[in-house]
Amino acid sequence: MQIEDIEGVLFDYGGTLDSNGQHWGEVIWQLYQKAGLKIEREAFNAAYVYAERKMATSRLILPTFNFQEVLQTKVEAQFEYLQQQEISLSRELITAIAWDGYFLASEHVKKAKEVLDMLRGQIPMVMVSNFYGNLHAVLEDFGLLDYFDAVIESAVVGVRKPDPAIYNLGVAALGLSPERCLVIGDSFAKDIVPAKACGCQTVWFKGAAWTGDEEGGTGPIEADYVIYDIAELVLMFDKLLVK
Repeated sequence: MQIEDIEGVLFDYGGTLDSNGQHWGEVIWQLYQKAGLKIEREAFNAAYVYAERKMATSRLILPTFNFQEVLQTKVEAQFEYLQQQEISLSRELITAIAWDGYFLASEHVKKAKEVLDMLRGQIPMVMVSNFYGNLHAVLEDFGLLDYFDAVIESAVVGVRKPDPAIYNLGVAALGLSPERCLVIGDSFAKDIVPAKACGCQTVWFKGAAWTGDEEGGTGPIEADYVIYDIAELVLMFDKLLVK
């Protein structure tokens, strides 16, 4: 199969369209550095994991939250953990970090729209994402919602990546055979592996990973294509749209 044979595209959201391939753990760590916070990376990693688990098990995110509000909640939970570890931080920084992350995401989304504008009306697109139940609100706030024929969100459908079932739902929404579908995501473990299990073609958006778990591509499963900047998709889709 070649990319010219693709008839539908499934996009991941977080880390793919909103951070140019960087894991949000890495992005927030960089925002901590920008803010001048003096903490060890190990402590930050533990705080990040604590916050993600708390957000997954508690109803902290309302369906109406935009991405700034998500980041606000996320960083508040990280600070909660750090304070438990007797790391004293100014709470005034929470809002500043959240807004910095929101504006950064806004700039990356603008770049992503160049690709989405190419595809709109030319090929059907579906979003498949692990998120908190407010993805529609986030996409609407960033002007992305109307690009997609369907949004498959883990908190809504009750299945999360890396379970291939969530990508099966995306393929079903497109109404195509898996081999005619192209999955684009930043996580090798959560996007590429389950998408290949479904029989889809894949593009691994390989950016700054949070842990070594995202190295991938050295075993029996490999991505069909690897990119390092979302602008590379423009050249890829030029081939797709001229057929």
